[in-house]
Amino acid sequence: MNILPAKMVESLSLIRTFVTFPSSHLGSPNYGLVSFLQQNRGSRVSFPKTTWSLEKCCMRVENCLQALRPASEAFAQEATDALKAGKVIAVPTDTLYGLACDACSSEAVHRIYEIKGRKLTSPLAICVGDVSDITRFAVTDHLPSGLLDSLLPGPVTVVLKRGILQVRSETALALTSANLSGQPSSVCVNDFENLWQHCAYVYDGGVLPAGRAGSTIIDLTERGTYKILRAGSAKEQTVAILERYSLLEEAASI
Repeated sequence: MNILPAKMVESLSLIRTFVTFPSSHLGSPNYGLVSFLQQNRGSRVSFPKTTWSLEKCCMRVENCLQALRPASEAFAQEATDALKAGKVIAVPTDTLYGLACDACSSEAVHRIYEIKGRKLTSPLAICVGDVSDITRFAVTDHLPSGLLDSLLPGPVTVVLKRGILQVRSETALALTSANLSGQPSSVCVNDFENLWQHCAYVYDGGVLPAGRAGSTIIDLTERGTYKILRAGSAKEQTVAILERYSLLEEAASI
């Protein structure tokens, strides 16, 4: 069950249907982030007078609190408008809190990589409005009929080969956990309070009950086989579905 209210889910197309692409991510492989890091390498940080620092700190906290919202239907349109404007928002899902943006905006996706300090070689998952939309982004014709509908929506991330992008008026969300790369995942908004300032809005859905295991990640790039890349919170149910469709497990490389 998705944590977001139904109308917000509908407005954001935030149904739990994930596809991620190995060895690449949406858009350009660089996003300009490498040059950004090189330009700032070795830069020095100086600290202003204490009074000025405290004043700025209070202003920053106030601005962060103004960005905090309840994850309610009343703010669905606001969230949609922010995404369309190329901004990053933080939302609760059925597993963890995530950072979300328009997956077809290279600037917005670049921003998420910056916020998380994420390696450019690590792909982001995308979230689409319906299982049938996956074919607009990924190769699925090698999968048994009905498999994706049995797996999704749910706490599952599916790894597929990237297809020829077929986006017209519709788009998808880039979605990744709301934390710095390598740090524990977030099950409440306070867990990633240090990132609030980088988000247009932070939608608070309370403490999420699924724990920090996150979604179960499965590699379905090869015909007739699957790999469990992360056990996550739904491994047993996921494996049962895969075996029902006669897929054989292949050991994941370490």
